[in-house]
Amino acid sequence: MAANANYTEDSIKSLDWKEHIRLRPGMYIGKLGDGSAQDDGIYVMVKEILDNSIDEHMMGHGRTIEVKISEHKVEIRDYGRGIPLGKVIDCVSKINTGGKYDSGAFQKSVGLNGVGTKAVNALSENFMVQSFREGECKVARFQMGELKEDSKIEKTSERNGTKIVFSPDATIFKNYHFIPEYLENQIWNYAFLNSGLTINFNGVKFYSQNGLLDLLDRKVDDDSRRYPIIHLKGNDIEIAITHSNQYGEEYYSFVNGQFTTQGGTHLAAFRESIVKSVRDFFKKDYDASDIRQSVVAAIAVRVQEPVFESQTKTKLGSHSVGPDGPTLRTFVNDFVKVELDNYLHQNPDTANALLKRILQSERERKEISGIKKLANERAKKANLHNKKLRDCRVHYDDPKADAELKDGTMLFLTEGDSASGSITKSRNVQTQAVFSLRGKPLNCYSMTKKVVYENEEFNLLQHALNIEDGIEGLRYRKIVIATDADVDGMHIRLLIMTYFLQFFPDLVKNGHLYILDTPLFRVRNKKETIYCYTDEERQRAIHKLGKAAEITRFKGLGEISPEEFGTFIGEDIRLEPIILNKETKIADLLSFYMGKNTPNRQTFIIDNLKIEKDIVFDDATANPIEEEVA
Repeated sequence: MAANANYTEDSIKSLDWKEHIRLRPGMYIGKLGDGSAQDDGIYVMVKEILDNSIDEHMMGHGRTIEVKISEHKVEIRDYGRGIPLGKVIDCVSKINTGGKYDSGAFQKSVGLNGVGTKAVNALSENFMVQSFREGECKVARFQMGELKEDSKIEKTSERNGTKIVFSPDATIFKNYHFIPEYLENQIWNYAFLNSGLTINFNGVKFYSQNGLLDLLDRKVDDDSRRYPIIHLKGNDIEIAITHSNQYGEEYYSFVNGQFTTQGGTHLAAFRESIVKSVRDFFKKDYDASDIRQSVVAAIAVRVQEPVFESQTKTKLGSHSVGPDGPTLRTFVNDFVKVELDNYLHQNPDTANALLKRILQSERERKEISGIKKLANERAKKANLHNKKLRDCRVHYDDPKADAELKDGTMLFLTEGDSASGSITKSRNVQTQAVFSLRGKPLNCYSMTKKVVYENEEFNLLQHALNIEDGIEGLRYRKIVIATDADVDGMHIRLLIMTYFLQFFPDLVKNGHLYILDTPLFRVRNKKETIYCYTDEERQRAIHKLGKAAEITRFKGLGEISPEEFGTFIGEDIRLEPIILNKETKIADLLSFYMGKNTPNRQTFIIDNLKIEKDIVFDDATANPIEEEVA
């Protein structure tokens, strides 16, 4: 009875809309993050606002969207119908207020219910919405979801549409920064899925004439394609397929214009239907892995009332096209079966090139089957007492684990015992694992996948990550290369990156590979300690703490004590993502840095040598007075 005595009406607390969003932001925009991952919350905020502009375009209103994004401010202006002026405030601050409940108006929209805009408002330091409609306009300004300015309706000569400007709240998104390549990929996807739409992003025009054909054209080098891209369109479905020379499978899947980074029902059906259609065409029961090896493909579907597995809509859970339509699996299978079969009959050269790629994959698989079996048996025994891996408790592929914890999982790849020891002692055992490399890994450039099984270290790493059969079972969200910042450390970074780019490029392209940024210097006096990641930061710290401050140069990760390391791999961890853009050709990149072109590489190094300089400050003015070569 005593336990219930304090459980009264006063114990039940109701939060208003903005308080709930700010208390549980992950429910609305996924993880927070600092912008180093492509699915961090600040990019979801941009997406939520853009989605509304895209929906207007889909309804036939507005062919241009203006996007300006600086370091901490986002500005999006569309030329749709504009929010009805009497509902401007309600549409950005009242949950369950929106124009997307009438299925006649927004049958296959992206935004669904308008929760996203409210979440952006609540999680922004400043948020401004302005609607232009039939010669009139209205402005409202908010701070952290709180209305600060409600202007009167005024006359305007501006074209119809909506303008939203916001700055993510720095107290929620700590040390955040937008990475241009992530934003460009996001905006390109909108262009590919909306032929005829122009998005001007920071003065650059993004436009696609041919949809998913253009997407694959951007993703796969001409010299890597085994045959011209197959591009097929139907009612509410579009696909593009080719095979390349790289290992693994690479897919881009979309639902109602939403990039479903984690796939879902539509992608599972697509992968299944590619295998079935190819087997039927060639009338031979090829192994599914041989058909899908090296495939690069994209699928976009539009369905009524899609059911996603989270508010951020990265994985589709729907199993039907609409209330009265076929299952999504049947819909995708039927389309691919008919259209791909027709295409291959009409294009025999493409069919022959596809067959050659399948037969090559089959030969490669059979060649390594013997060594693969032995290597897997060795790895299984090693996993029971794997001294290289200090595992964590939560894993990215665990369906029962908490989503936020899964998203924080990472595997540190360290060099030598001292660095491994420091990280192991200071890591978060829930989500952070450590894999210790012994010295420099093998340079596997131009080797076949056979080496992954022959080399014990590569094989154990492959098993630790659980990526032998693709990245669907990946055990850690982030793979973090943690090596010294000296010449040997840089070389080891290149060797590890070569391993992933050569054999698991989809892992890199999906944003799973990072480099740990650790401080180069510690500057301290009796009152304060400052860790510095660049020489410029070191100079500022010396100026702040005085020339008598003690300066320590960290030459290796092993020199950093476990107590200090805990601060560098905790909440304020600095990670640098490995990003591949359109201009990055993996074959050329690996050939230049890891191949046998010594004279070319030597010239490049000499031409790009940088001489670091120390800045000397004037004690009286705090201004730099001269520079000295370090």
